[in-house]
Amino acid sequence: MRIVVMGTGPFAVPTAQRIIELGHEVPLVVTRPLSNPPPKKIPPRPVFDWAVASNIPVFEPLSINTEESIDHLKAIEADLFFVCDYGQILSSNCLAAAKLGGINLHGSLLPRHRGAAPVQWALLAGDKEAGVTVIHMTPKLDAGPALSVRSLQILPDESSAELEPRLASIGVSATEEAIGLLQGWDQISIVGTIQDRSLVTRAPRFAKQHGQLDFRLPAEYLVRLVRACYPWPGTYADLVWPAGKTIRLLVRLARSQEAESSGKSAGEVEAIDCRQLGLDWPESGGTLLSVCTSQGNFLISRIQPAGKREMDVAEFLRGHPLQPGARFALPEPACTMLQA
Repeated sequence: MRIVVMGTGPFAVPTAQRIIELGHEVPLVVTRPLSNPPPKKIPPRPVFDWAVASNIPVFEPLSINTEESIDHLKAIEADLFFVCDYGQILSSNCLAAAKLGGINLHGSLLPRHRGAAPVQWALLAGDKEAGVTVIHMTPKLDAGPALSVRSLQILPDESSAELEPRLASIGVSATEEAIGLLQGWDQISIVGTIQDRSLVTRAPRFAKQHGQLDFRLPAEYLVRLVRACYPWPGTYADLVWPAGKTIRLLVRLARSQEAESSGKSAGEVEAIDCRQLGLDWPESGGTLLSVCTSQGNFLISRIQPAGKREMDVAEFLRGHPLQPGARFALPEPACTMLQA
């Protein structure tokens, strides 16, 4: 088959490589262009780099749905579009430019977590299981019938940075199965399983401000937010000393602890020896920052002061010892929990 690959981020690369290994022809790669003017620091472009290394022509339209872009795709005479982590929704006219339309490898168990950030939302929601779904595309966001599905268990403390490549890996066999189904499709009968619209949840892209920690929320939720936002946009809070000194801390690793009401207010913080809690967390250096929340304590073990390198809490406190009355600032207005 002649398969045009459409993608931008790293999620698409393992499957794109497998498509070639299966003997399919990839006559073109479509990827999102750089902004104009280009940024001073060029962001990673995994699909672009893979295409260049594979000697495949690259097409970088501002919009894939313009008449000019569609004419370019029609001239390729593709059998199928493989779309993954691309960043644009293909119109019906665009999908019609390939004989069999398009398939999309999506990083969730659809119809759960439709949108641009399914991996982050699976972690934020506290899902025990994640997966990938390959759909036969329609012009609606992630709404086509499911051709193949793969799932895996989310590991304790797993972050987006760790879960994404595991999902990309199982996406390879899922896509291979979907391509096989379409190779034998008569283009008349129903192919795939229609998604149950009553089970749809949304997974919109995160913004920088979504990483601000609001300790008026439960500790367990904040821990999930740290995992979901690593490596981007990252989670942060401002540690304020009584004299007014403030340091912004990026929280890299944290866990929650159930706790009875102590009379403390949200954001109050103290340094605790891990041994006091019977914990063995070597990544903390033996010391934790315990922050009071609306429900339970938020235990921080690794941080990165703004403009500095990542370090354990013990190292940070050697240079910035806590004083009585130190606390984390609460954002104003109060943050509300992101809703899927």
